[in-house]
Amino acid sequence: MPVTHPITPSAICYLLGYLTGIFAFAAMAARRRLLTSGMLRVMSAGVVGGMLFALAAQWLVAGSEGKSVLGGVAGGYLTVYLYKRRIRLRRSTGDLFAVAVSAGEAVGRWGCFFAGCCYGRPWHGPWAIYRGGEWRHPTQIYLSLANAAILGVLLLVDRRRPPENTLWFLQGTLYCAARFVIEFFRAGPVTSIGLTSAQIACAFGLVFFAVGLGRILRTRENVVDTTTVGAVA
Repeated sequence: MPVTHPITPSAICYLLGYLTGIFAFAAMAARRRLLTSGMLRVMSAGVVGGMLFALAAQWLVAGSEGKSVLGGVAGGYLTVYLYKRRIRLRRSTGDLFAVAVSAGEAVGRWGCFFAGCCYGRPWHGPWAIYRGGEWRHPTQIYLSLANAAILGVLLLVDRRRPPENTLWFLQGTLYCAARFVIEFFRAGPVTSIGLTSAQIACAFGLVFFAVGLGRILRTRENVVDTTTVGAVA
């Protein structure tokens, strides 16, 4: 008898998450007049690499099936970097992936909610959900709302035509900060220093992205100052 896999709400949300991310990438690429077949291949490399690394990271860190979002982001970044070197593409693509990751996770986290995974610590507040035999923080929804808010910030900043990669470093900074805080409400093991492995990764990520964002902002300020001085002269 053939094995059938029922279509569950979580599976639908995960699929919609991937589709939303792809749509957001394409929309931002079109906005910047970068929607070419080559750019779509770069996106495909990022999606495939991200999915594979997400699965591998979950096995390595948690020893279980599932997908690690942090592993997926890191894996997608590495895959895109190597693929772009292979095809000798120098044009930045970070901003396109920034909106794609935020949009995709804002939808995809509802898959975690319906699947009953990634739930929070025991809590009896007004919006607690029942998971694992207890009332808990709905951390899946927290992550979804955080990513939706980050996406909104990115779109507002993009209206000002910032330098390339501003959205990428801004998204990384905001996401790592939000995830670090939300981890305090998630159920799961902590390390010897009282933080989860995700929080440690986010701490390093926050430094990396914040430094990159600061460098871009300083460069832009220098350019503006130079242009202003030239205009006055």
